[in-house]
Amino acid sequence: MKKIFRFLIICVCIFSLTGCTKYIKVNKTQVKNEETGQVLVKNILCKTKNNEVMYKDTLADKKLKLDEKKQKEILKSVDFEKLSDCEKMGIVESYQGIWTTIFVRPLAFIIIKVGMLVKSYGLALILITIFIRLLVWPFTRKTAMQSENLQKAQPELNKLERKYRNKTDQQSRMMMSQEMLMIYKKYDISPLSGCLFSLFQIPLFFAFYEAISRIPVIFEETFISFQLGTSPITALASGHMQYLILIIALPLSTYFSFKLNSGASMGEEQQQQMNMMRNMMVVFITIAALSISSGIAIYWITSQAVTIIQNLMVKRGKKNDRKKTI
Repeated sequence: MKKIFRFLIICVCIFSLTGCTKYIKVNKTQVKNEETGQVLVKNILCKTKNNEVMYKDTLADKKLKLDEKKQKEILKSVDFEKLSDCEKMGIVESYQGIWTTIFVRPLAFIIIKVGMLVKSYGLALILITIFIRLLVWPFTRKTAMQSENLQKAQPELNKLERKYRNKTDQQSRMMMSQEMLMIYKKYDISPLSGCLFSLFQIPLFFAFYEAISRIPVIFEETFISFQLGTSPITALASGHMQYLILIIALPLSTYFSFKLNSGASMGEEQQQQMNMMRNMMVVFITIAALSISSGIAIYWITSQAVTIIQNLMVKRGKKNDRKKTI
């Protein structure tokens, strides 16, 4: 467990120092386009015909109180002249750090190419998300199987908990841990599987977040009445109530996805920890749902929906196996 967390901490440190999204700021405040709520990104990966115009118009807004010299300075930092058109963007053009070069740019390249193929970047996000979930199906299936195995072991775990309920001395606790590990081994249970499923989704989410945030062509498209660059809170402020669907669907899909993966309880203490982790994730996603772009929201909802379907398939398969053995 400690080795896993050390590895993750090292990865986070590397990624945070090598190519994360950088936003244009004025007086330490991110600059947003008033119409869409899109935050202006400094290190975009490509450009569109309307992209530079939108940046110029946003920076020229009187509320920002920027003189022409400052506006030109900011636009120069984006370096539109060296950027290729999004439709002509290559998978590798220049080294921009480990995170961007290996993860973000290739993913952005795939999104753009699929979007051009199907004539819709919103649909491209959905198709790519489904494809990635199918690729990691063995991992998802294994996690779901762990939940089912936990359910089988539950009677023995409950019995063990009752046996040591009033014993708080160190020796009793050690014996309880040993007996619990024996039960886990008997039913082929890995206590870390649920945590690993959660940890797996975090870097994948940020990779999509980075890719979508840094390819402006996505933000210029509308998909089933959702402007992909607009955040729900900005859209609601303008009277577009359909964005409530995203705010509701994001936490709900997250909750049910994690609930299905948690399976039966692992004892009172472990269950509390799992519930706390799940609830924290749902709260985080609920807050984020207000400000993230619709493109990110569509990716996350699709990802969780596919995960839910995959877990239900595993559970149904387990039930059929039980009926055959009976």
